[in-house]
Amino acid sequence: MEWVFDGGRPCLDLVNTLRDRYQPEGVELLTSPEALAEWLSLAGLTKGPVPVTQEDLETAKWLREAVNRLVTTPPAPPDVELVNKAVEEPLPNARLRLSDGELRKAAPTPRNPVAAAFALIATDVIELATSPVDVRVCAADDCGLRFADASPRRTRQWCSMSRCGNRAKARAHYARLSQGRSR
Repeated sequence: MEWVFDGGRPCLDLVNTLRDRYQPEGVELLTSPEALAEWLSLAGLTKGPVPVTQEDLETAKWLREAVNRLVTTPPAPPDVELVNKAVEEPLPNARLRLSDGELRKAAPTPRNPVAAAFALIATDVIELATSPVDVRVCAADDCGLRFADASPRRTRQWCSMSRCGNRAKARAHYARLSQGRSR
């Protein structure tokens, strides 16, 4: 899979697992429980791939769409309820561990790592939805990724300068060059 983690927040990275939202169907990247396990691991929400069920996959997709609606449209009670239900999974508290005279953070493994990952995503969207950070849709015509715009003036246009921003600037540059030659 070609996972992209340009949303700036785990909840937006989950939203971006449905690509090309500007098209009627979009492109689904969470095509199987194994794909979700890979995404959760690469997103840093689980310690390596974990067993994921078909039900977990459906829950992830429902959560993803609720998050998308919460950050791009006026909030609806069913989406708020779904996020609140996801956050009910108790997350194990971090512990201190003394190792070779140094303090280290030890995070116990949750009983259900997938549900714990969903709780982290739900917590993240709660923080995002109640913060002054704006959620934007990439301005590139062929992208549609969501990203958190925490820039000082809230004027960021692209999900990533290295992807969409550079392409847009290159297109504008070549357009100016071709206009200069055609005169």
